[in-house]
Amino acid sequence: MSTKDKGYYSTREAAELLSVAVSTIQSWANSGILSAWTTGGGHRRISCSSVDKLRKQQSALHTSDTGKRLSIVIVEDDAKQLALYKNQIEIMGLDVDITTANNGYEGLIKIGSVVPDVILTDILMPNIDGLQMIHAMKKIPALKHCSIIVATGLTMGEIKSKGCLPSGVEVLTKPVLIEELRDKLINILHK
Repeated sequence: MSTKDKGYYSTREAAELLSVAVSTIQSWANSGILSAWTTGGGHRRISCSSVDKLRKQQSALHTSDTGKRLSIVIVEDDAKQLALYKNQIEIMGLDVDITTANNGYEGLIKIGSVVPDVILTDILMPNIDGLQMIHAMKKIPALKHCSIIVATGLTMGEIKSKGCLPSGVEVLTKPVLIEELRDKLINILHK
């Protein structure tokens, strides 16, 4: 009898089916996003129906409510890092449009013209840095729906000393692991 015939997946199987890390499956199970239980031997089992439901939702997330493709603007002054982020997002298989910018000033211009769903940005950049860009964006009503992910080598204390991040901004520590970025994007897209 296959696992699916039994009505459940292991945590690893669910992670593979949903293209997320095992830790994300555990988090989703703990928060009730996925229906799960633990066997007497301590193994977590994930309901097939809840995994299938989430897979359908993921498929629906490839486009926004308006039917347009989701869009991401990546703002990073390091050309190699910018290319790496772009490549990582492309290989995730999400149906998105990616726009890039080399600093906060260029980022604001591109964000204003694209009005993206997600912004991935560094903090330390020439001209206008990431914090200044984010605070300027928060004043523009058309950008209120944008989800923001900051990828930085700074500690939270260093970020606070430079001016703090608005609430709701996700933070990833460099070097950013592809699994972490993918999980953040999927979590944002589910919102």
